[in-house]
Amino acid sequence: MEPARPGRLTAPHATIAGMGFSREELEAHRDGTVPDLLDDDVNLLFVGINPGLWTVATQTHFAHPGNRFYPALTKAGIITRDIDRRAGFTPEDRQHLLQRHIGITNIVERATVKASELSAEELRIGAEKLTSLVARIEPAVVAIAGITAYRTAFKDRKASAGLQERVLAGAELWVVPNPSGLNAHETVDSLASAYAAPAISAGVILPG
Repeated sequence: MEPARPGRLTAPHATIAGMGFSREELEAHRDGTVPDLLDDDVNLLFVGINPGLWTVATQTHFAHPGNRFYPALTKAGIITRDIDRRAGFTPEDRQHLLQRHIGITNIVERATVKASELSAEELRIGAEKLTSLVARIEPAVVAIAGITAYRTAFKDRKASAGLQERVLAGAELWVVPNPSGLNAHETVDSLASAYAAPAISAGVILPG
């Protein structure tokens, strides 16, 4: 069953970036969760660090208006449908991602304003849970978005971005850049290039 879409803001107070949520409304979603986007045929599993407040408010992964995840997927040819993440997935958006054999989850379930609010212990417990999930759904490739969180979660301080030497519960493991707007070093183009590599390896897109 699809989660209920959130109602739009009707109160007269200020909204965040004019997109329909007040700061108070978003804050109410702190520590909330969002269901994984999964089915029985995931080839490429994208893994975020943890949900943001906008993600929980819309029940849509990588939903903040400043997040470049879906524009980068489109630019890379991983998806062929424009997704307006700000308002939340439509049923057609979800179906498109699943038909492309793409899944989405997070290392840590609870929502925060910034990933830096998470403890090292939370990240390490999340890594254990992620490993169990990967063993269960058996994707070909796992792509974790965020090198700093990966190093802490998997106790691999020397890890660098890209394809990892280790496998994760039988899956090829990549670390790719975080698409958050706070990651100013990346652009949609650079993210698209980084995401295309694991997608090609997973067979989600063909090498061009």
